Amino acid sequence: MKLLAIAALFAGAVSGLATSHVIPGAHIIPAKETNVLRKLGAHGQKYPDRRTVTIRSSKNDTDDISDDFLWGIKKANHGGRLLLQKHKKYVIGKKLDLTFLDNIEVQLDGELKFTDDIDYWQANNFYYSFQKSITFWRWGGKNIKIFGHGTLNGNGQAWYDAFSGAEILDPDNTFYRPILFLTENATGISVEGITQLNSPCWTNFFVQSKDVSFDNVFINAYSTNISSLPKNTDGFDSLNVDGLSVTNTRIDIGDDCFSPKPNTSNIFVQNLWCNNTHGVSMGSIGQYAGQLDYIEHAYIENVTLLNGQNGARLKAWAGQDVGYGRINNITYRNIHIENTDAPVVLDQCYFNVDAEECAAYPSAVNFTNIVFDNIYGTSSGKNKKVVVDLTCSPNAVCSNIKLSNIDLTSPAGSPPEIVCDGIQGDIGVDCISSNSTSS
Repeated sequence: MKLLAIAALFAGAVSGLATSHVIPGAHIIPAKETNVLRKLGAHGQKYPDRRTVTIRSSKNDTDDISDDFLWGIKKANHGGRLLLQKHKKYVIGKKLDLTFLDNIEVQLDGELKFTDDIDYWQANNFYYSFQKSITFWRWGGKNIKIFGHGTLNGNGQAWYDAFSGAEILDPDNTFYRPILFLTENATGISVEGITQLNSPCWTNFFVQSKDVSFDNVFINAYSTNISSLPKNTDGFDSLNVDGLSVTNTRIDIGDDCFSPKPNTSNIFVQNLWCNNTHGVSMGSIGQYAGQLDYIEHAYIENVTLLNGQNGARLKAWAGQDVGYGRINNITYRNIHIENTDAPVVLDQCYFNVDAEECAAYPSAVNFTNIVFDNIYGTSSGKNKKVVVDLTCSPNAVCSNIKLSNIDLTSPAGSPPEIVCDGIQGDIGVDCISSNSTSS
């Protein structure tokens, strides 16, 4: 009876519309049809009612509705909303270029799931030369809102199994894995309330975008095979972005929780929870020969980091044929860290570059105007009593780096050790050379 009632409401809602352009299983509901929108779960949301488009859902995990989804996006563009309904699954099996958007909402209350056809996706994707990245789809345009209580599912297990033992930054690697959500040339995009699950590679990557915000999002990547854990499933990565905000968000992945990449500025992070991650990192930058990279103007506060490799981290490349640049005006404040190998670290010899090469070809990335304030908790003890390691390259300037209210301990013993090599000026706390540590 409920289905019949909704069908009757649909009939009334579309009675005044031309229906020849509506594909099978889809509906377009005017904003004034409040009763229909309420029945569908599209009324009474955070944002005012809009012209709302629905599309058919998938019958099973191989029922590809990519064409329907693209149709729905086009119909909702320019002032409407695409509703992906609760308890319904929408399977995407084709690459989608969504860079034409202007004033659109997507209400994700169901599950949007990608196929795990590795052969198809490796042959059909959008490719980015930065760290040889690919994606299922790309979103671009302006004034884009994605919100709801549903799930964006990368269906990553097949990718985890196939990539087991490989490395993303291995120059010989040709097994590329898709990024779950990517923006390109987007201005004013917000994502709220959803879950992002099991991305094959990075979870989010923002390229040449402005004013990107995420709020109340849960990001999770897990494997059902202990021999092939998720790799490189970073929560947030960016390239050439001005304005990036992440608030009230939980992340449980296995790589960087938050890690803006080159030429990202005006960053705000607040109320972030990270478990089993590589930390809240600035970088890496300086990877590519002759290129100027920067990350600057970042404020990170009220972050919890649990059971990870790193806590608050700054990272840059060294070695032959790398770039140069700066990480400037970064504040970490009120950071709670537990059972983490390196709670605070400045790393200018990033990614498996041996110490001999780093010494011969030091990093040329400057670190300036960095604040670590009220950082507290415990290390894992992996680095013995060292809880802070600030080691600056001889080719770089590391100045005005200040620590205050540092209350970090190590299960390896007391007193905890703070290392500062090559840092110009007083850092605000007592520190020692790496040659003097207990490790």
